[in-house]
Amino acid sequence: ATTTVLMVLLRPGIPCACGRVEHLHMEQEKKLKVLCLHGFRTSGGFLKKQISKWHPSILQQFDTVFPDGQFPAGGKSDIEGIFPPPYFEWFQFDKDFTEYTNLEECIAYLCDYMVKNGPFDGLLGFSQGATLSALLIGYQAQGKALNDHPPIKFMVSVSGSKFRDPSICDVAYKDPIKAKSVHFIGEKDWLKVPSEELASAFADPLIIRHPQGHTVPRLGLHSPLSFHANNCRNFL
Repeated sequence: ATTTVLMVLLRPGIPCACGRVEHLHMEQEKKLKVLCLHGFRTSGGFLKKQISKWHPSILQQFDTVFPDGQFPAGGKSDIEGIFPPPYFEWFQFDKDFTEYTNLEECIAYLCDYMVKNGPFDGLLGFSQGATLSALLIGYQAQGKALNDHPPIKFMVSVSGSKFRDPSICDVAYKDPIKAKSVHFIGEKDWLKVPSEELASAFADPLIIRHPQGHTVPRLGLHSPLSFHANNCRNFL
């Protein structure tokens, strides 16, 4: 099942088929701490609700933390009437997603948050949160951010994308990002192509496609995505 995909893939150092039982047992005793970054003009509480659609056996493997963005939403939220306010955003951007406001402040805020509340083993993000997660990992690999935090081991991206400012791209995506990564890409997502471009920034990404749009797909023991379990074993 896709449950197996995430549990196996995101436990760094654990092979899918190996005799290192003692190492596996020790890893299972300690949950991996994951920082979960929500989408634009939503909230940590909403992202927690989004991934609650995943089977409990996935989530019980991780110690998940859901902070709110530093800035209150500066406009209408797409989840008004679906989930209660307040809503937040991590940074602001223009219509071409090439100019950003408060991005440096956002990065500084998250780096400080991660050092004070971590260390974190991995990052999980949806949309703007996924885009930001990849940036943080890329910046850390290049020594531009998170120098006081242990290396991030993995990332789960749902509907993420790359930044488009060349001054950012030349640093964050200068080299293939070596952290393990899972990329959920929706067939009907308006960020389908940008999500594929983000996956290509990683050295060895696992791409999991689903038929939906800009959303967090449901993952269960009998999920239609379950066939990816064997792909995961081959991937590792």
